[in-house]
Amino acid sequence: MDCSNFMEHVFEYLDGEMTESDCATFARHLRECPPCLDEYQRDQALKARIRRSCGCEEAPVQLRTQIIASFTSITIDYGR
Repeated sequence: MDCSNFMEHVFEYLDGEMTESDCATFARHLRECPPCLDEYQRDQALKARIRRSCGCEEAPVQLRTQIIASFTSITIDYGR
């Protein structure tokens, strides 16, 4: 795994959204690459800080609805 690929998927790793095999590959890369380990630790600390700061607040219903709708809609750009 190269570092750019690692950085593209680090939040998937942090959020537990990877297969067991991919997690093992990421963990191996972290052991072997100090710069990526530093970045991972920064991202992990950021997520923890956000969780502590915003954990007690719930997003407004309208915002949650818009976010969910964006996941299920498809936009096609025909070069207009």
